[in-house]
Amino acid sequence: MPFVLYLLGLAVFAQGTSEFMLSGLLPDIARDLDISLSAAGGLTSAFAVGMVVGAPLPALLGLRWSRRRALLTFLVTFLLVHVLGAVTPNYGVLLATRVVAALANAGFLAVALATATSMVAPDAKGRAASVLLGGTTMACVAGVPAGALLGEVWGWRSAFWAVALVSVPAVLAILWSVPGDPTPRPSTGNSRTGAELRALRGPRLVVLLLLGALVHGATFCTFTYLAPLVTEVTGFGTGWVPALLALFGLGSFAGVSAGGRLADTRPLRLLALGGPALLAGWIASALTAGSPVATLPLLFVQGALSFAVGSTLVSQILYAATGAPTLGGGLATAALNVGAALGPWCGGAALAAGLGYRAPLWVSAFLTALALILAGLAHVVARRGAATRTRLPADNDNGCDACDSEEASPRP
Repeated sequence: MPFVLYLLGLAVFAQGTSEFMLSGLLPDIARDLDISLSAAGGLTSAFAVGMVVGAPLPALLGLRWSRRRALLTFLVTFLLVHVLGAVTPNYGVLLATRVVAALANAGFLAVALATATSMVAPDAKGRAASVLLGGTTMACVAGVPAGALLGEVWGWRSAFWAVALVSVPAVLAILWSVPGDPTPRPSTGNSRTGAELRALRGPRLVVLLLLGALVHGATFCTFTYLAPLVTEVTGFGTGWVPALLALFGLGSFAGVSAGGRLADTRPLRLLALGGPALLAGWIASALTAGSPVATLPLLFVQGALSFAVGSTLVSQILYAATGAPTLGGGLATAALNVGAALGPWCGGAALAAGLGYRAPLWVSAFLTALALILAGLAHVVARRGAATRTRLPADNDNGCDACDSEEASPRP
């Protein structure tokens, strides 16, 4: 992999830290701003909603800008709103900074995915995507626990300052390492936009986007409310929260690393085995949440399975949108963050309904089950469609060589 991809991964690390660190800071933020825990959880949902709404729009803008200009604009904006978030005493302002940061994050990730996949061989998109998503998992391993630790020692605002500071070297790295290709003329930009939009057709892409949203929703639902779960149900002290977040993050890093290697060669096998295992793990986690002995290994396993399955779905979205690399990256980002918005919202609703701190685990299991049902239905429909096209030449003499060749061609 080109070294510049790891520099882009550094920026993704800073952004992933910002997105996920609230899972260890929610109780602190709720007390400081005098709001409910579910309202504090809304900060995570606001970030995810901004990512969903913003992902396609910055991606379209990125078609007109050079990639270096786009990456720098999005990352500097992300840095500045974190400075504002670190000093504001107002919940509404903090909520607004999360939305703006999400818009910038969405644009950056969409362009970064397009940049990464353009710099590798056509059959290495999964590995390239895993380098960037590895920045996200390293945020779980190091950034999020460090943010939780900073929150314990100096308050939650110090974590926002830390994200802003970590973003500075990433800005410099992009200036020095990402080539400043010429900005396309407006007519060229319009042509590229139309070509990419036309390439985003087909039910396979829609199904992959829905599956990605559901699987990531399950992940973020539990991860967002992990701190109150392990302290109120499992019985760990608050000092354990950073270590437990790191344990989940280590599993995530292991999962995305394995997923990156298999996503280009055996994606269907990984999804067929990993999906049911992920569902079983969420159910087991809910049933044994009161046991520290069971919770520790399950945190690692669920982190690994969640990101192995999730990163494979992201790579398959990129393969399905080969003709639209920038907008495909935007859609992959949007799908990931539809889940990141849906999961915490559902988990917060379950908590607000008085269902207890185990409720987010059951919500995660439910979302994963929906994904498996959808995948099964899509598989049945695809098999029936393939069987119909196979019989068609025998039923009439119109010929369907194009259908046959398309069906026979290998797909990632």
